[in-house]
Amino acid sequence: MNLNLKRYFWPRSLLSRTLLLTVLSVILAQGVASFFWYTQSKEREIEGLRAASESMAEMFASTTAFFQSLPVEYRHIALDQLRNMGGARFFVSFNAEEIKIDPIPENAAKKEAISAIKQVLEKKLPNVKNVFVEFSQPETLRVLNNNLLLSDLPKSWAHHTLSMEPLNPPILVVQIELAKKQWVYLAAVLPAPYVTLNNEIVNADQLVFLIAITTLLLGFTYMLIRNQTRPLKRLAMAANKLSTDIEQPELVEEGAAEITTVTRAFNLMQKRLQRYMHDREKLFGSISHDLKTPITRLRLRAELIDDEVQAAKINKDLDELEIMVKGALQTVKDTDIHENVEQLDVLQIINSIAEVHNQGRERVFISGEQKQPFSCKPLAFKRCLTNLVDNGVKYGEEVTVYIHDSDKSLDITLIDNGPGIPDEYLKKVFDPYFRLHTDLHGTGLGLGIAKNIIRAHGGEIILSNRHNGGLQIDIAFPKV
Repeated sequence: MNLNLKRYFWPRSLLSRTLLLTVLSVILAQGVASFFWYTQSKEREIEGLRAASESMAEMFASTTAFFQSLPVEYRHIALDQLRNMGGARFFVSFNAEEIKIDPIPENAAKKEAISAIKQVLEKKLPNVKNVFVEFSQPETLRVLNNNLLLSDLPKSWAHHTLSMEPLNPPILVVQIELAKKQWVYLAAVLPAPYVTLNNEIVNADQLVFLIAITTLLLGFTYMLIRNQTRPLKRLAMAANKLSTDIEQPELVEEGAAEITTVTRAFNLMQKRLQRYMHDREKLFGSISHDLKTPITRLRLRAELIDDEVQAAKINKDLDELEIMVKGALQTVKDTDIHENVEQLDVLQIINSIAEVHNQGRERVFISGEQKQPFSCKPLAFKRCLTNLVDNGVKYGEEVTVYIHDSDKSLDITLIDNGPGIPDEYLKKVFDPYFRLHTDLHGTGLGLGIAKNIIRAHGGEIILSNRHNGGLQIDIAFPKV
């Protein structure tokens, strides 16, 4: 199956897939069972139909032989006496011509019945000229001549033998030519259960039963799978929120044993992450506090050194150490995930960042629109965009920010007019303390912090050089 077709037509949820597979399995199982049932029962039915047809053919042959033994002028008298005494199990008449019969559609049962009747009649009546066997619907059945329908006869003549309302089954008609212009016309209904010559694989009762069973099975499957997938949905939502809200409450352990085990493992993992983040915060807080004192003490001692060259070198080393400490603390602070998630207007945040750079002359240009608020951590999200815009203005002089908001993702693109970044460094610039410029106004942490914040919100960032110059930054935040 084509991957695109499979993506659009194959159900995505566990519930819909289970229901679809249940329907397919029921249809397949019923199809296989019906095939074997139909094959075996049809064989028995054909055997019974053939036996019943041969039995009726024996009666037709006996009746024909009886009337054939009578003189022609006495046949109608005997037939009238037979009708007056209550008739026979079938309708009999003597006609001067063959009556045209409108046949019913062909099927296996009809062919088997006609074949069996012809074989018996040809065997029992070897001296007759022609034997014609056919089935006709009662409303189109002609009797006595080609212009007279069964419905035109008195009910006492034939209706009690040929009519079985409301079934209205097809009528078996046998016409035997005894001599020229001497035809015996016999009509009857096949005995039960072969009255209707039914040839259906699945009848209406079986179809109703199949629909009822399938509906009940789907109903119970729906309730079962829905109860089992509800904890899975909560687990998926909690896992998606974990990157932005590590302090969310524990999940209730419910559902099947496997789901309970997964939920318990998730709760345990979240506790460990919470302890790790708390310990990291305490650790960096302690490092910051412990390093400030010796750095200050060393600065005081450096002032007491008479050699100005050595004092300058020591102060430079202390400055670098202090920048590294501040950068490490900033990294922890700016990627902190303890901040609460809020619904924010991204355009408003970008406008507030642009105001800082657009004093005097316009450096930041904004294009696009936002359809709905975006769920994020306000301070972290603003730090991320601030770092990117600041770099663009600093090294590219002007920055254009494009916003494209769709149902599936929020996309932000930043384009500057700077020299860009060599292709071999497009990924390395995210490493801590890596810098392409030698000025003292940066720590090499801005892009790394921005990338961590973007990934903490489930997004991705890609850097690329434009053909006509400048750096392009593509950021995509998928919407869950």
